[in-house]
Amino acid sequence: MGSEMVMVDDISFPSQITTSKPLSLLGHGITDIEIHFLQIKFTAIGVYIDTEIVSHLQKWKGKSGTELAEDDDFFDSVISAPVDKYLRIVVIKEIKGSQYGVQLESSVRDRLAADDKYEEEEEEALEKIVEFFQTKYFKKDSVLTFSFPAASNVAEIGFSSDEKEEPKTMKVENGNVVDMIKKWYLGGTSAYSPSTISSLANTLSLELSK
Repeated sequence: MGSEMVMVDDISFPSQITTSKPLSLLGHGITDIEIHFLQIKFTAIGVYIDTEIVSHLQKWKGKSGTELAEDDDFFDSVISAPVDKYLRIVVIKEIKGSQYGVQLESSVRDRLAADDKYEEEEEEALEKIVEFFQTKYFKKDSVLTFSFPAASNVAEIGFSSDEKEEPKTMKVENGNVVDMIKKWYLGGTSAYSPSTISSLANTLSLELSK
């Protein structure tokens, strides 16, 4: 099982990875923008979650993937379910790490401000993230990971510019910031990658129907 690969836009993702326990690839997609009718793809995303999550989502049994993709309450429950989650993001179009850091910072800051949760501690935590990415260069096939363990509200960010390199890592210990990073990638209709949300909704709809 562990060796199977899933192709996401010509990039291979293992169907399973192991953190503290095996997590399955439940959703995948890309981030992109359209400029003058040209689609420019930036990253491919794989969302790995402990399949035990299904037991926390029984309320949505019988809903179609399309219905779930538009249901932000459903994705709030996905985010808050007490199971391990892990994001693996592979760079398609190279950019400076600082550009990605600023993008993450502004998106997370806006979400925090909207919820009235943007204080000095959150600002400091975001500054550390921006600093971490400042010196990185996201060349094609670099891998960025976000690990969200169930047991704590701490996230670990990892980055390696190729498979051979040991990932550089940092911890994010501010719970509000961690929550908003999850929402940036997994927050239903307001998430960064609609294709990932749609894929995750379809897989979970299928798992719930079993």
